[in-house]
Amino acid sequence: MDMTLPVLQTRDERGVVTLTLNQPAKFNVLSEAVLVSIQQALDAIAQDESVRVLVMRANGKAFCAGHDLNEMMANPRLDYYQGLFKQCGRMMQTLQQLPVPVVAVVQGVATAAGCQLVAQCDLAIAASHAKFATSGIGLGLFCSTPAVPLSRVVPAKQAMEMLMTGEFISAESAKASGLVNRIAEADDLDLETERLVASLVAKPREALAMGKRLFYAQQGLGLAAAYELAAQTMAQNMMAPCAQGGIGAFVNKSKSR
Repeated sequence: MDMTLPVLQTRDERGVVTLTLNQPAKFNVLSEAVLVSIQQALDAIAQDESVRVLVMRANGKAFCAGHDLNEMMANPRLDYYQGLFKQCGRMMQTLQQLPVPVVAVVQGVATAAGCQLVAQCDLAIAASHAKFATSGIGLGLFCSTPAVPLSRVVPAKQAMEMLMTGEFISAESAKASGLVNRIAEADDLDLETERLVASLVAKPREALAMGKRLFYAQQGLGLAAAYELAAQTMAQNMMAPCAQGGIGAFVNKSKSR
């Protein structure tokens, strides 16, 4: 394995793409080069209708330790920091905008922007020994950008405790709070990931894309507007061949009983 590559991209015959953070000696930090590599890969995935699922993984003991602090301290300029965090924010938003499910597989610690990455993915599976923290406050830096997805998946007071204390939480606590969906022992992490991926691949790509777009869009709307958008989405989904075929088969099977 070429350890000089910041991101590895693999694909299987079902259209499952895996992006693997691959700088374990640096705890898979989100350096400028890594952010650019991920963005380029995501942009390509967004245009590829053969992709069904994206899996975000990492090599080594850490999933991701956040931004590259050495790189940040080497460039103590406001415009540099603004550009860096804007670039990271763009990448995080692209994950949400992809028309396919995005699954984070967390095999180790995920801190600061690494925890942000987990929160931003649609689904997450964690090894039982994995830990999570928005730890910037311990260095005098409130994790403001990680707070954006964290506050959308974790109850407010739990999110504030993570952000204000910077303390680590266990995989069990992360699951209880909604940060991750499933937990597996380290030896079973790949198997549990495959189970989830197989379930997603078995669903119609078009329906998942519509549903994902609706799910995030309605979060920022009032109740009436959310129902209006949901109704439009349901109607459009009903016109899709996947729904017409699936529901038609179910109805015909019920009638034949």
